[in-house]
Amino acid sequence: MTIPVIHAENLGKEYRRGLQVEGGLRHSLEAFLRSPLSAFRKKNTETFWALKDVSLQVKEGEVLGLIGRNGAGKTTLLKILSRITRPTTGWAEIHGRVGSLLEVGTGFHPELTGRENTFLSGAILGMGKAEITRKFDEIVAFAELEKFIDTPVKHYSSGMYVRLAFAVAAHLEPEILLVDEVLAVGDINFQKKCLGKMGDVARAGRTVVLVSHQLNQIRRLCHRVVWIDDGALRRDGNTHEVVSAYESAMARGDSNGHSQARPMNSKGRFLKWEIAEPSGEEPHTLNKLGRVTVKFTLALSQAVRRGHHGIALFNHDRQLIWGLATDGINLPAGEHDLCYTFPMLPLRPGPYAWLVSLYDEGVEEVDVWECLPEMIVATNVHQHPLDHWNGLLNIPSELSILAKVERAQ
Repeated sequence: MTIPVIHAENLGKEYRRGLQVEGGLRHSLEAFLRSPLSAFRKKNTETFWALKDVSLQVKEGEVLGLIGRNGAGKTTLLKILSRITRPTTGWAEIHGRVGSLLEVGTGFHPELTGRENTFLSGAILGMGKAEITRKFDEIVAFAELEKFIDTPVKHYSSGMYVRLAFAVAAHLEPEILLVDEVLAVGDINFQKKCLGKMGDVARAGRTVVLVSHQLNQIRRLCHRVVWIDDGALRRDGNTHEVVSAYESAMARGDSNGHSQARPMNSKGRFLKWEIAEPSGEEPHTLNKLGRVTVKFTLALSQAVRRGHHGIALFNHDRQLIWGLATDGINLPAGEHDLCYTFPMLPLRPGPYAWLVSLYDEGVEEVDVWECLPEMIVATNVHQHPLDHWNGLLNIPSELSILAKVERAQ
């Protein structure tokens, strides 16, 4: 059994907001001398919980992703785990040397050169002088700043600055690495290098906790994902399932996804849908590529004659992925399962919505239903490693390279 290297129980962090007295003891004394009664007046402050009752475990060698809206509490959680701030409630244990990439550029001084700042920042991040010296050429090459390494960083562009800062931080060798949105630094090409470096860290068997809003990077790097919402743990589980559920919630404005107002029709109604094959614990989540049967349950109080039935599948951007219509359907009153079998649904991981409809005599609407909950595709990715080359379809393939033999004369 793998022992957790991070174990947190019931973590909570309370902050105070409102009017604060600034300037330290001197200003406090001056304010008291000007108005002695002010010390006894109630301050215009209120408290809020940035983190509420969060418990989690991270195993050795695991790459855990933290996702959620801005202000959800992700950075607060990392700061508690990094020992930057103390929790108001709960506790956390960490076993191993910890490196934190919470703010690139920690310790940089504008008057010092890139070389000097490399040693200064590395020391602040916990690297010894011998370690920095050994890795110096690799750090400079990674940052692509060989020609400017002896120039004061105050003359650097913002892109040059963050490249050097990330390069220093990325060459730490801790047992546990806590990362907060640093994969968004620099230009597109440098972001690709950052992603590759994080992949190297993960493959080296080190434990990583990563915060990022770039969900495709989370999908590619993380073994497991925790969704933090309004300071609380909303979901913890398989990467593709949690990320797709988060995307779905954001796309629909975070409605609960389990109810939908539809006009009632006395003739019938679609009741539910599920993935019948392959069967699993999550009937609305597709985890495997292969044969798929999707079942829609319909209840009719009256018979339907020469009916028209339509079905469509949309992604979360409302692009039509597939559609089909069938005419001349005759159904007696009662409950019916309408089953569609596909040899494969090779879809890019994410949330999808089924739309089903039924009309009597081809014209009278019986029911039109935007099926809820949405279908979550959580299969392995069989596409290009770069996001902008990922298409709608996720089709497995094999490459064969055959040497061409020239025919003898």
